[in-house]
Parts: sequence; structure tokens; C-alpha cells
Amino acid sequence: MISHVDEIPYFGEHTQVTLMCEECGWRQTDFIPAEGRKPGAWSLLIQGEDALNARVVRSSSCTIRIPELELEVSPGTGSSGYVSNVEGVLNRFLEIVNMVKRDLEEDGDEEMLRCVELEVNLGKLIRGQHSGVTLELLDPRGHSQILHPDAIDRELSDAESLALPLGPDPPVLEK
Repeated sequence: MISHVDEIPYFGEHTQVTLMCEECGWRQTDFIPAEGRKPGAWSLLIQGEDALNARVVRSSSCTIRIPELELEVSPGTGSSGYVSNVEGVLNRFLEIVNMVKRDLEEDGDEEMLRCVELEVNLGKLIRGQHSGVTLELLDPRGHSQILHPDAIDRELSDAESLALPLGPDPPVLEK
């Protein structure tokens, strides 16, 4: 286990905790703010290069959505936290779309056409040629944030929080 406490500019003090197993290669990273947080959501309308450079802190309990493209990544049992920017988050979506596209067998089927459409739209967003798309972070533990003057934060309702996955269970380490 490695833990590192650091001041993330404009976010405050956070502890980065990384657990790993040298035997099997398993690894989990998360970011925990020093202050208690309420379940929260952050959103940012992606318009131009300025928004692409906005800092994103995503905890292992965060669901990320791009509603206009009908894209969503929910935390699973192996989910990890990370610090990136909006462009990096878009690149992660693009990597997943490309992975799915490689796994599809027929070029003409509906799923393949949807992947190509997503690939084009995400590429345009990353190059700043497409705008009016919203990046949303929904975190039932309240550990995720977007750093940008135009980013909007709000508390999640109890119903919204209960509907979201919490991500990986804290690991139980035994000797």
C-alpha cells in the first residue's frame, strides 16, 4: 500500500491511496479528499480548447457521462481513480470505443456503424472541432470534481445516489 497526501491546486488536500499485489499485478488507486463530501455531480459544457484543458479528478466511485453521445462509464469492481484533463477523459472514451470496434466482426452491422460514429465525434471533440457536448461526473461519495470556472456542481438527490454504483469494495488485506 502506498499513500501520498498532496494539495491539488483549487481542489484542496487529497490522499492518493494505491494498493497493489506484486504476486498477481492487481492494482487499485483512489483519491480521497481530506474534508468530508456529500454525494455530488459536476458538469462542464465542452466548448473549445479551454474546456479540454480543464482538470478532472475522478474517484473510483464516479460515473462519467456524455449524454449527447449516449456514452457512460460506470465504476466496476476494478475501477480506479485518476487525475486528468477533459481531453484525457475523452481519449479514454475513444480507447474503449476502439477496443469495442476491434472486437466486432462485421463492418456493416449497426454496432460497428455506431462505433465509427462515436469515433468521429470523439475525435472532433478532442481536436476542438465539435462543441456543445457535456461532460458529467456523478459521484455518490462526492470525491470527484472538475476544475473550470464554467463547471457546475450540485448535490445528488438521495434517489440519484442510490441509483449509482459505488465502485469497488474496499479491499480486505490478510496476512
